[in-house]
Order: sequence, then structure tokens, then C-alpha cells
Amino acid sequence: MISIRPGTRTDIPQAFDLVTELAVYELAADQVSNTAEQMAEDGFGPNPLFGMLVAEDSESQKIVGMALYYFRYSTWKGKRLYLEDIIVTEAFRGYGIGKLLLDATIEMAHETKCTGMMWQVLDWNQPAIGFYQQFGTRFDNGWTNCHLDF
Repeated sequence: MISIRPGTRTDIPQAFDLVTELAVYELAADQVSNTAEQMAEDGFGPNPLFGMLVAEDSESQKIVGMALYYFRYSTWKGKRLYLEDIIVTEAFRGYGIGKLLLDATIEMAHETKCTGMMWQVLDWNQPAIGFYQQFGTRFDNGWTNCHLDF
């Protein structure tokens, strides 16, 4: 049995393990500079920067998936929920946990009066693209990601 609930500070070590697992899957483990300690402060300190939903296996009481999101503002659309990541640990993939997390995130966006949601998916990640297509997702062309790293 899987339950979806808001994440807490005590969930951060397991959530950070999921972040690390995702980085390995995306062949980018060497690019992770965040830490569990920084993530705890950024999500649960005096000025939280993100929200998190977790999928918990009731049998083991382990976090087996998470959705990390934050709010952004579009001059054209208004308040939007940006879904940074949905991560389901490999052993629990294929059981509908990603759908539960995305449904709960969509519900959160509605409850917080967002005009919509946005996220990114790697163009080579066909399983994720196929998953998102089930929701009627619109994929943008013509936009290039830009980054400044400090």
C-alpha cells in the first residue's frame, strides 16, 4: 500500500537518496552539488523554497517516490506550479506511483489557485515522455534552456 502525503524535514535523507538515484539514472551523478542538509534548510527552514509530496510504502515505511515543486510567476499566465522532479525508486517503478504523485501535484496546483503546471523532461527519456503524454501534456518546441552556475 502506497500513501501520498506532504513531505517533512525528516523525509529529506530518503528524498535526497532519490535525488542521487535520479542523477545516476540521468548519467549526471557528478553534477549533484546539493546536500541533504541544504535541502532540509531550503525546504523546511524559515523561508521554504520548495514543497514536496512523498510516496510512502506503508509496509516498510520507506519513501519510494517524491514530487518536488515550487511556485513561479509568468507575466503571461500568472501563478504557475513548476514541477522540478518526480522520482520513483527503481524497485517501485511500474506500479502507478508516478501517476499518484503527478495526480497529487495537479491537485496541489488547483488547490493553490495556479493557472497551470510546467516541467521539463529529457528528450531521450522515452518512458517519461510516454508517461506525460497520458495526461495530455503539451510539449514545447523552440525553447532553449539557459543556465548561469555560481
